[in-house]
Amino acid sequence: MLIPQDSSVITTVSSLIQLSVAPVFLLAGVAGLLNVFTNRLTRIIDKLEGLDDYVHQKELKDSNYHPSSAVTRRRNNLLKRMQNTNLAIFFATATGLMVALVIISVFFSSLMSFNAETFISILFVLAMVFLIIALLVFVKEIYFTISYIRDKREHIFIE
Repeated sequence: MLIPQDSSVITTVSSLIQLSVAPVFLLAGVAGLLNVFTNRLTRIIDKLEGLDDYVHQKELKDSNYHPSSAVTRRRNNLLKRMQNTNLAIFFATATGLMVALVIISVFFSSLMSFNAETFISILFVLAMVFLIIALLVFVKEIYFTISYIRDKREHIFIE
C-alpha cells in the first residue's frame, strides 16, 4: 500500500538534489585531479627508489663510492617533486572534504530548517582556495620536472 506523500516534501528534496549536483560534479573533478596527482607521486617514488637502489648497489661493490653531483642533484629534484606532489594531494583532498561538507550542509540546513548560507559560502570559498593552492603547487612540481629536463639537455650538449 502506498502512503501518500506531501508534494512539498518531494519538491524540497528534489530541489536539494538539484542544488547538490554542481558540487558533486566538482567533487568528481577533484577526484580526477587526485588520481593524476597520486599517479605522478607513484612515478616519482619509483624513480627515487630506483636511484637509491642504484646508489646502494654501487656502495656494495665499492665501499669508497660516493654519489656524483648529478646523482645528488637528481635525488634532490625528486625529493622536491615528491614534496610538492604530496602538498598538492593534501590540498586537493582538503578541497574534496570542503565540497562534501557543502553538500551535507545544504541538505541538513534544509531538512533541519536553519540558515547555513554563510557557513556554506565559507566552505565553498575554502574549497576554491584549497583547489587553487593544489593547482599552484602542482604547477611548481611541473616546473621542477621541466627545469631538470632542461638542465639535463644542457649538460648533454655541453659534454
